[in-house]
Amino acid sequence: MLDRFISRFGKEKIAVLHSKLSLGERYDEWNKIREGKAKIVIGARSAIFAPVENLGIIIIDEEHDSSYKSESNPKYDAKQVAKYIAKQNNCPLLLGSATPDLGDYYKAKDLGKIELLELTKRANEASLPKVTIIDLKQELANGNRSMLSRELYSSIEENLKEKRQTILFLNRRGYSTFVMCRECGYVAKCKNCNISLTYHSYEKKLKCHYCGYEENLVTVCPECGSKKIRYFGTGTQKLEEEIKKEFPNASTIRMDVDTVTKKNSHEEILKKFRDENIDILIGTQMVVKGHHFPNVTLVGVIAADSSLNIDDYRANERTFQILTQVAGRAGREKDKPGKVIVQTYNPDNFSILCSKKQDYEMFYETEILIRKQLKYPPFCDIIVIGFNGLNQKQLIDISNKTYNYLKEYLYANEFNIFKPMPAPIDKIQNRYRYRIIIKGVMNKRANEVLNNYLRDVYQKDLKDIRISVDVNPNSMA
Repeated sequence: MLDRFISRFGKEKIAVLHSKLSLGERYDEWNKIREGKAKIVIGARSAIFAPVENLGIIIIDEEHDSSYKSESNPKYDAKQVAKYIAKQNNCPLLLGSATPDLGDYYKAKDLGKIELLELTKRANEASLPKVTIIDLKQELANGNRSMLSRELYSSIEENLKEKRQTILFLNRRGYSTFVMCRECGYVAKCKNCNISLTYHSYEKKLKCHYCGYEENLVTVCPECGSKKIRYFGTGTQKLEEEIKKEFPNASTIRMDVDTVTKKNSHEEILKKFRDENIDILIGTQMVVKGHHFPNVTLVGVIAADSSLNIDDYRANERTFQILTQVAGRAGREKDKPGKVIVQTYNPDNFSILCSKKQDYEMFYETEILIRKQLKYPPFCDIIVIGFNGLNQKQLIDISNKTYNYLKEYLYANEFNIFKPMPAPIDKIQNRYRYRIIIKGVMNKRANEVLNNYLRDVYQKDLKDIRISVDVNPNSMA
């Protein structure tokens, strides 16, 4: 993004703000904006707070992306902040996406609260890539147990011969998603969180992706003493290993959280892939975000079901968005048509079929009817009150008191309040987690009731219990 803007407007007029900058760099950029030297500010979520004078327009690119909402303190939604700032400055707010957030599209198409502007042609007069869906059940029935379907294997082979580039997308990092004893069923879990550890082959370590805890690889089961330890599930490291084995002469590069820890490593990987014409880029969601690689003509989605099987009402929406976005990386030049191969165990799922046609309208019309029938957003709000603490008994007690308070003060005909339950991941960093889910429209009265309750509760000694309220959270976990 920065390269494109600098080539058009020059470096002097542009400031950049994101979390990988050092404090000194951030201070310099901030001053450049405050003194009016920078006319364009490019940045991630926190850039919305830049001290811009005489603001003319706010543009939120890939507006459907969940990362615009901060999950850590201070919690804020950059889109909501942008809406407020745009109103204060009497300037337009432009939300851009090939796969808009369903709620925003509903406000534009059905309610007319947002002006809808549509781009009907692809850049560079390029045509949409051809999408093929592979049924992995059929691959297994035919004796293929590898991570690559026969179709994807032969397409990579063909691409290598033609000196074209390939992107392989798998939304799981690590080598295996869990380690289990085949004798007694023991699964290696994090000692701080109630979640299985992921095996990372390069460091020969088991790691927790929630708290960072790590331990050495288990070779003997601590429960029964068996040596029948097996690795289940696949991650980007395992995929990289298999690609190197199947295509030993191909150059590969991997892009996930484990490979972009150093400063500027994100940019370096992308630059290396583009400039050195590396054959295959393997990565997680990072590789689907708006990148323009003219020589990429093949995209392979290794497991399209990983986002379908999440415990969230937006599972279909997330799947459609990811698949459509990743497909958009292929065939971006007029003379180099693109090909996308999607591997799945659910080839008849409507979000996968809609992504094959890259038909947002068709997806929207189907999904919005389901949301309406089930009374999910945008037809109501889902308010999650989260509790976490070291003492489980205290946590149950405070969550039950909260439930009774809400039942008394929120109107039963307006809100459906569910009893306190442990969160899907009921322990993270040695803290137990409970939650109350409320379905209804977050109106002024509900806001007052929740704020009054929080004020009242926090005046008492909570003994290390933390309470949070999140409206339409990014994750239901």
